[in-house]
Amino acid sequence: MAEVIKMPRLSDTMEEGTVAKWLKKKGDKVEEGDILAEIETDKATMEFESFYEGTLLHIGVEEGDGAPVDELLAIIGDEGEDISELISGGGSDDAEDKKEDKKKDKSEESEEKKSKDDSDKDDELEDDSDDDDDQDGGIPEGVEIINMPRLSDTMEEGTVASWLKKEGDKVEEGDILAEIETDKATMEFESFYDGTLLKIGIQEGESAKVDSLLAIIGPEGTDVSKIDTSGGGEKKKKKSDSADKKEEDTDASKDSEKQDKEEKDSSSQSEGKDGKRIFASPLAKKMAEDKGINLSDVSGSGENGRIVKKDIENFKESDKPAETKADSAEKTTAAQPYTPAGEESFEDRKNSQMRKVIAKRLGESKFTAPHYYLTIEVDMANAMASRKHINEMPDVKVSFNDMVIKASAMALRKHPQVNSQWTGDNTKIAKHIHMGVAVAVEEGLVVPVLKFADQMSLTQIGGNVKDLAGKARNKKIQPADMEGSTFTVSNLGMFGIVEFTSIINQPNSAILSVGTIVEKPVVKNGEIVVGNTMKLTLACDHRTVDGATGAAFLQTLKTYMENPVTMLA
Repeated sequence: MAEVIKMPRLSDTMEEGTVAKWLKKKGDKVEEGDILAEIETDKATMEFESFYEGTLLHIGVEEGDGAPVDELLAIIGDEGEDISELISGGGSDDAEDKKEDKKKDKSEESEEKKSKDDSDKDDELEDDSDDDDDQDGGIPEGVEIINMPRLSDTMEEGTVASWLKKEGDKVEEGDILAEIETDKATMEFESFYDGTLLKIGIQEGESAKVDSLLAIIGPEGTDVSKIDTSGGGEKKKKKSDSADKKEEDTDASKDSEKQDKEEKDSSSQSEGKDGKRIFASPLAKKMAEDKGINLSDVSGSGENGRIVKKDIENFKESDKPAETKADSAEKTTAAQPYTPAGEESFEDRKNSQMRKVIAKRLGESKFTAPHYYLTIEVDMANAMASRKHINEMPDVKVSFNDMVIKASAMALRKHPQVNSQWTGDNTKIAKHIHMGVAVAVEEGLVVPVLKFADQMSLTQIGGNVKDLAGKARNKKIQPADMEGSTFTVSNLGMFGIVEFTSIINQPNSAILSVGTIVEKPVVKNGEIVVGNTMKLTLACDHRTVDGATGAAFLQTLKTYMENPVTMLA
């Protein structure tokens, strides 16, 4: 018997998923436990395996397309089995049936009421309208209000990167309405209703809080002017439709310039050479960026010329249009802008939702936890020699950062007060040691967590750090890989930074900043010789870690770093 597989809920906040890649194709044999597809959620791209055996008879969501949780994803059954009824009804569930029943009951009530009031049509229709306003908040029959969705667990507001439908367009259930930028990613948002897009509540480039009015969908020609559009939050305010015409004329040029700039800022990677908008799925944009492909050179095969994954996969350099002399001249001119001496100018860059969340959380840490800083200088001669010998072994690669992580984990064992959290009424001292490792990514900063780091060897730490950092930069990291740190290490030594301070990654009580190794004169045995030193700076929360405790921790850390053989015991 055929089994219907629906879009799974792969995280607690997931409302929809995008099929990044199918690992099985229609007609393939499937065993229980086989990986069917890679599904992109609001947090990560995750593998989804089959719980059934049989033949993959139907694929309901193609690569690059998104679908809400519980939408028909695939059907597995016996080869040649008739699944036509499952395909036509496979995406429905009890909630959808109830929704249809509710719509049907409402429609029947409306018809009943209309029939009852036919005797005095004009007067009664006016009264009925008032009654409907009181009962339904002024929402006409068949009209659906769409609010700004919460697309991640930390999302408080969203920015409309682009609308794929405009007011007056026909919309079918499953059509992509807009691309919405959250604090974590830019995601496609699809319609759950059929009808006409009657109103757009948030323009491209504008931000609004979750539950603010995003759009209205309903029967064509429906008057929605009386619907309350205040929504559940605030957004950038534009002039009212009833604003004085003279004021509109005065500010028309300024509004136009502002809108053009907002559109450019919100979709700099989606604008062609001629200034026209280019529509592409987030997955296609990412693939084009990774491959160095200019989206303006790609022809889209999706709806309204939208660029999808297969367009990037099939793109060849020979498909690139030849550059005209005019284009070349324009590029030359653009590459040499003329700026008069003394002219002042600014460039506004729209903050991503991820950047806003980073700012908020770091601000909360800095202004709630009383930070203080301790710096110690470490002689790296023995560490450099030990690392050289270790890396001479086959298939082994250990970095100085790996040595710092190992030494820090061992030092935390001797100074557990540094491995703590402030809760207000209590200080929680962690018995386990989970090391957070700060990793810079394109959108900001993430902190993968190396769990039970004190129990790992140097080579194990090196392999795990490399794996987690790679996943973070490729957006393949799982939410569980970034949870539960008890102490954090941040290293800018590879950029030549000698010394710096970091903001504590709460709820940790401390974070270690690692500088570069500096060759300089040092005093040994009463003589000045050439040495190599590295500065380590510990930021502590004074509510949990006193100065003497932090200093003792650094002394132990210094001992381990200057005598690496003690870390191998």
